[in-house]
Amino acid sequence: MLSPLLANIALTALDEHFARQWEPDKGQRKKRTRKGLGNWRLVRYADDFVIMVHGSRGHAEALRAEAAAALAPLGLQLAGEKTRVIHIDEGFDFLGFTIRRMRKRGTSKHYVYTVPSRKAIQAVKDKVAVKTYRATQNQDLAALLQNVNRTLAGWANYFRHGVSKAVFSAVDSYTWGRIMRWLRRKHKGRTRLGMTELRRRFCVPGTWIFAASGVRLDGAASVPVTRYRYRGTRIPTPWAPQPEQQAAAGS
Repeated sequence: MLSPLLANIALTALDEHFARQWEPDKGQRKKRTRKGLGNWRLVRYADDFVIMVHGSRGHAEALRAEAAAALAPLGLQLAGEKTRVIHIDEGFDFLGFTIRRMRKRGTSKHYVYTVPSRKAIQAVKDKVAVKTYRATQNQDLAALLQNVNRTLAGWANYFRHGVSKAVFSAVDSYTWGRIMRWLRRKHKGRTRLGMTELRRRFCVPGTWIFAASGVRLDGAASVPVTRYRYRGTRIPTPWAPQPEQQAAAGS
């Protein structure tokens, strides 16, 4: 198994292979489409990559075979269980996100949505569950809230560039329920802690937000969602000639 650094170095060969095959510009893409040829764009992060294809399933399968052939001389091969040819309307997971084209509610228009994947959502719920197990009841509520806040803030900051607002709220709702049960178990030796008493003792007055010793449950929803703007064409790449190199070549 390669480390991310070694994978990034090794798979530069894949980048260079597709660069030699050239990723068509807008005018070339139109010409290829008229001829019934496929167009593509390679997106890679360390050893995870997606080849987006505008064309038929046959074009996509041919590019998958081409990628496998480019990796073979390096002693690398595609992971069979993770490599699929799939339509954008079915969606796929990449770097923790589910990317899928869907109809916008209330309209006939379709857009590509990027949301946290089910696996990513379950992973952060599992972390919250671990932090609110019975074994953690020796700590006070303030320490618990600080710990949970750090986990949710870190997770939400990664996913804040997607369509994540509803997911953040759902994760916060799950977290609130876990802390509520944690408090009830912690104080079960006394009179059963009802919802009214729980709110009076452990929430910000007039709200259902847990707080203790100046620390409150902020949750994932406290992280603002900022949609990511594509800027891939403006990021320098090793094979793209820079302006000064082009000028030197012209002279």
